[in-house]
Amino acid sequence: MSAGPPPGSGLSRRTVARLPVYLRALAALAADGITRVSSTGLAERTGVGPPLVRRDLAGLGQLGRRGVGYPVAALQQAISRALGLAEDQPVVLVGAGHLGSALAGYDGFAGRGLRICAVLDADRRVIGERRGPIAVRAVDDLEDVVAETGARLAILAVPAATAQAMADRLVAAGIQGLLNFAPVELAVPARVAVRAVDLSTELQILAFHQAELSSDRPGRGPAPAARP
Repeated sequence: MSAGPPPGSGLSRRTVARLPVYLRALAALAADGITRVSSTGLAERTGVGPPLVRRDLAGLGQLGRRGVGYPVAALQQAISRALGLAEDQPVVLVGAGHLGSALAGYDGFAGRGLRICAVLDADRRVIGERRGPIAVRAVDDLEDVVAETGARLAILAVPAATAQAMADRLVAAGIQGLLNFAPVELAVPARVAVRAVDLSTELQILAFHQAELSSDRPGRGPAPAARP
């Protein structure tokens, strides 16, 4: 007999993108000893409108009651299941440079069901050094590491020139989800999910918004016209 699809398997991509935001807000509520939250309360903490909060969470099952709200602990569990975080999720990190080292030492993953289980690098000089609590292994061991750890997620913190080759090896080894920090678009099979984080692009977008805000400040007139 089939167990059926997992909770939240029919959620849209946009809803899935908001679930970690809800989960972060719920963790803060739980830390404050709050056991129930309304859609309005969750909206205030996340910046998502109450109707959209209710629609997103409706896909997780009948967890909330009108006038009573959502039980924080149960909602955390439901979102974690929908995100595949109900059990420990090992993550392989490729790249032990400055960015990779910072990610390996970040302690925020564990509280969200994620665990950096291995750090790999091609530079022989750093093999055996520790990045956070983990000793760096040679990237030659990539396939063995994926098999040993059972990881299905990986982070790429490598130069653009090597990112595609590393992605190819990770996918062939069984990785199903990649978080890519390299400034290059990866070509992967449709069955593999890729999330790209281009820090320079994000900063450029922030710079644009900052410039817009500056131009809208009271007392600032239009920019002077250029001389012919």
